[in-house]
Amino acid sequence: MLDFVFAVDDPVTWHTMNMMQNRSHYSVLKYLGPKRISNIQNKYGAGVYYNTLVPCDGKVIKYGVVSIDSLYEDLLHWRTLYIAGRLHKPVKILVQKENGRLRTALITNLKSAVIASFLMLPESFSEEELYLQIAGLSYSGDFRMIIGEDKAKVMNIVGPNMEHFQKLYIDILQECPQAVYKQAQGKIEVDKSPEGQFLQLMSLPKHLQQTITGLVDQPGRNRDVEEVLLTVAQDPDCGAVVQQAIFGIVKSSSLSQSAKGIVTAGLKKTFSYSAKKLFKMMRSLRKQ
Repeated sequence: MLDFVFAVDDPVTWHTMNMMQNRSHYSVLKYLGPKRISNIQNKYGAGVYYNTLVPCDGKVIKYGVVSIDSLYEDLLHWRTLYIAGRLHKPVKILVQKENGRLRTALITNLKSAVIASFLMLPESFSEEELYLQIAGLSYSGDFRMIIGEDKAKVMNIVGPNMEHFQKLYIDILQECPQAVYKQAQGKIEVDKSPEGQFLQLMSLPKHLQQTITGLVDQPGRNRDVEEVLLTVAQDPDCGAVVQQAIFGIVKSSSLSQSAKGIVTAGLKKTFSYSAKKLFKMMRSLRKQ
């Protein structure tokens, strides 16, 4: 099933126009009208409104709608990692306005994925290991990976798309001052000293830094983020702390977005979609 995401300036206007042309795509929520649908989109879950199992030109698609402001918030700060995580992987951008701010946010999101992965990987690793780590960021903590998703999903994303991952990340790896990228050997070495890890931690998205601080800082101490990250940088389990923080962000957004999806898709589509996911998961387990 093809997965589309539309980033729009004005969700109310977008849903108004879309309901005039494609009213059947919506669940019973269409009777609430575009303004309330937009409120549901923005206030609950990951800020995305999905219509799923939509027939289109002989195929079945799903499409999500996100406000451009919510998109910026996720790309720059990893508020939910829901759309930002999807954009860690190679995707096809169909239409993009000439928008320097958006281009910068997209590149910042990719750089953040690289830095977060550096912190969770050993001192030396292969290019494929890096891309597996990056592709897995948005699935860490996603309850659907326990029930409903293909267990080999991350490998299935990276394996056939190594060339596309390389194209997406090659400039970032070549320009990164905290890593040595040996392109010919497909190897990467990173600085795992406390000083190097502190620089990497300070480069992480703001919401991830705050989540790490909430995990590590003892009640009542109320240290600032920089002080906490300096402590984490000297911890041998620094990578595990970062991983735990990402797990928490993804777990929260995936649960709330999935709960919202039951309402936005309707019970019939939810059951059909979930059944197909479970079938894929069982087929994957039988192959192992």
